[in-house]
Parts: sequence; C-alpha cells; structure tokens
Amino acid sequence: MPERHSPLDAAHRALGAKMVPFSGWVMPLSYPTGTLAEHRTCRTGAVAFDVSHLGTVRLDGPGAFDAIQQTLTNDLAKVAPGRAQYTHLLDEYGSVLDDIIVWWVAPDRFDVMPNASNTDRVTEALAGRGLEVQDVTARRAVLAIQGPEARARVAAVAPEAAAVGRFHVAPFTWSGVPGLAAGTGYTGEDGVECAVPPERAADFWHAVVAAGIAPAGLGARDTLRLEAGLPLHGHELGPGITPLQAGLGWVVGWDKGPFRGREALEAERATGPSRILRGITTAGRRPPRAGSAVLVDGKPAGEVTSGNFSPVLGRGVALAFLPPGTAPGAKVQVDVRGSLLDGEVAEPPFHRPKG
Repeated sequence: MPERHSPLDAAHRALGAKMVPFSGWVMPLSYPTGTLAEHRTCRTGAVAFDVSHLGTVRLDGPGAFDAIQQTLTNDLAKVAPGRAQYTHLLDEYGSVLDDIIVWWVAPDRFDVMPNASNTDRVTEALAGRGLEVQDVTARRAVLAIQGPEARARVAAVAPEAAAVGRFHVAPFTWSGVPGLAAGTGYTGEDGVECAVPPERAADFWHAVVAAGIAPAGLGARDTLRLEAGLPLHGHELGPGITPLQAGLGWVVGWDKGPFRGREALEAERATGPSRILRGITTAGRRPPRAGSAVLVDGKPAGEVTSGNFSPVLGRGVALAFLPPGTAPGAKVQVDVRGSLLDGEVAEPPFHRPKG
C-alpha cells in the first residue's frame, strides 16, 4: 500500500522538516531547531503538531451511542454531547487493540479517533450495526497545538477554538472556514486539537505559525508523552497488555453493560494483574531503551516499554512492566546493551505542568 501524505506535507518540507515513514504515512520527525528545542518550547511556550495521520471514524444516527457503548470500554453515560472521552478497543482476551479519543460532536454524531495504523480495525469493530460508519480521515487535517501559551496564541487566530474547555468539543470558524476543536492532546500540557478542511489546512497552519506557535514533529511528541507518562500503542498497550496491567482501569466502565473483552477483564480484576506499568528514573543522562531488561535485587523482573532522555529532568526516564509489588522508590537496574544503569521506580507522570 502506498504511503499517505498529510495535507500539510508541502508546508513541512518548506520549513525544512525531516520527513520519515510512520504508520503508513510520511510525517515530520523534527524541524531544523531539533527535537530537544521543540520539546522545551512545548513545555514553556506553544508548539503545533500535524496529527492528520490519526484516524477519524464517524458514526451518525440514533444507534451510534449504543454501538460505541457495546464496543469500547469506557462509559459514555459519564459524559455528554460536546465532550471528549478516552477509551479502549479490546480483543476477547482483554488486550488493548487500540486506545482512542471519542469526540461526541452532537447527540447522534461521534468522531472516533484511533491511532493511524488501527483505523481499519476500529471501523470494522464499530460497523455492522445498521449504522452509517465512515472513515473520514481524508476529509480533514488535524493540528495539535500544545503548551502553556497555546490557548493565548490560538486566540489570536481562532478565538472559539481557544475557548474550548479541556476534554470538550465545539465547532469554530476561522476566516470563514468551519472547523472542530477539542481540548485534548498528548503532551501533558494544556492545548487544543483543531480539525479543518484539508484544502485550507496549509492556510490555517501558516496562520498558527505566524501567531508564534512553533512547529514540532513526532520526535518531540514522543519525548513529551513519555515525560507525561502517557502510553503509546505498540509499547505500553497492545497484544497481551490489558488496561489493568497498564494502570488504566479507570478507562473501563464496570457499571455499564457488556463490551468486547469484559469477561476477561473481570477475571483479571478478580485475581489481580500479574504485572503493572511503572515509571523508572535513572541516575545519569544515558537513557533506558525499549526492550531493556529491568533487574530487581539483581534478577530480571521486567522490561522497559519506552525509554528516553528527559529534557526537563536532565536524566533518563522509562516506562516498564514490573511485578505488582514493586513500589515507587524501589531501587532497580536497567540493562542497556550490557551496561547496567542504576534507577528508581517512580510514579508517572515524570513532569507535571505548573499551575
């Protein structure tokens, strides 16, 4: 299958972005300033990510609410139209096939936002209920504008988008162009995600950058989400990994009706998960890496799922699956290609925004 390109592809290249393959798309990894600078700007100012590679699966009709309730883990009854909700799609064994944000746009309209590589899987899971289920990914571009100054700078471009509350969803208009904004993101900072028509995406991008919002790529997006302790599908979530093991039991609507994987999760809840996702900080600047063994009392006890250098902390941070009894503060070692890094178990997130 040929690689897909964002509507902003030419804009990224004009800014000198390093373009890389990612989940079937070609997307910017970083810009000439570099990943570390982009990361720090998000923590102190505002950056814009092109996240058009994420999917959008649209459900319309009076049965849309029930279809999502019976397919995904979280309980939509906890929220209402005009809100967004984080949720999971499981297999019958309770493994997380994808983690998803649902935008509840109108009473009978939902935009389900899966990871890029899972859009077809999520579409298939939601289809077959007599509903109109459409993959509308190609009909919008999405910018994630993040950072402590994000809303103030977006207000100069699209005031309605800047005013959208955290985990709320609302329409906005920019220069006569209709858009949809959600108070969501993947950095641990405040911000908004804006969906606009692809034919005007480059104009909107240029207006955002002109407002003092720096472009940022996938490299910074990954280091930011790791500092924030946020899971990444294929690392902290995926085959053999349940929400309970990932410390995300709050994503499961135990008080609602049946959904795929519920029986397996209930059985695991009764016995307790065999492993738990924990954070680790290391003493030096050399970072742990995914796949590295974690040693407790000199014996292998788990494995790093994501690891990198934290620009904010100035040392290595990691997420790893460890035995349930491994408490924060426990001393560990991480085996990085035969070199043992001293570390300590920590409770994510590693970074919390000020205020």
